[in-house]
Amino acid sequence: MFDDLDATLKAMLTDAAAPANVRSADISFDTPDKDYQPTQATVNVFLHEVAENRALRDEARIIDFTNNTYTSRLPSLRLDCTYLVTAWSAQVGGLKTQEEHNLLGLALIWVSGFPVLDDRFLQGTLKTPAQPYPLATTVAQTREGQPMGQFWSALGIPPRPGFSLTVTIAVDPFTEVDQFSAFQHIDVQTTSPQYPALSGRVLDSTLAPVAGATVTVAESGAQQTSDAAGRFTFVGLQPGTYTLNVQVTGQPNQQLSVTYAVDAQIHNVILPAP
Repeated sequence: MFDDLDATLKAMLTDAAAPANVRSADISFDTPDKDYQPTQATVNVFLHEVAENRALRDEARIIDFTNNTYTSRLPSLRLDCTYLVTAWSAQVGGLKTQEEHNLLGLALIWVSGFPVLDDRFLQGTLKTPAQPYPLATTVAQTREGQPMGQFWSALGIPPRPGFSLTVTIAVDPFTEVDQFSAFQHIDVQTTSPQYPALSGRVLDSTLAPVAGATVTVAESGAQQTSDAAGRFTFVGLQPGTYTLNVQVTGQPNQQLSVTYAVDAQIHNVILPAP
């Protein structure tokens, strides 16, 4: 991940359209400590901080729809990857300072031209699969309360000019994915308090309608045959508890005890898997 970001930044700095002095310089990602002594003009891009961008944190789950199936997953983690960009010269005296300042200025101007990293620079996992968000950059900005003097002291070298480069990338460390099938249709069953009826549907174990099932009210002997949608209806019954006998060719008979009332008229029968 971070190595792919390094490769992406190197592709940007060595692009054919970059300033000649920048693209011909060595691009290094080594730690610029007291033992760091490049033997040629070098742009050092040192990754020194990785932090979640909480302003971009999204708590809502991501819903995708593919092949009639929905998947739900946690959103990507947005990370700010902050580099310190410095220029180094193998010259001595004034020539050294002149080359470093020139190289640093050209690098700053070039990098500032990409508030979002161009897709042609993307490498490795930043390219495939495609990032869910553009890779935004922030150039030459430091956080309050983070003096660079302490930074250089930690590296064991005198302070030198440089600028920060922050690239915001997305990573998916979460493997939890929920899947559920899309609704095929919505079936609405209505009832009437004025003309109540004991009704319902005969469904198989996959909730598909079962046509041609014989449904009998054991207490009254009333009998219905389910229609193409598996529906059956009995009118003229008084509220109470009834036993529904369901016969389907090739399957054992099923019985279902139901409590029928004006506010409980619909009672579906779901057959067990064969």
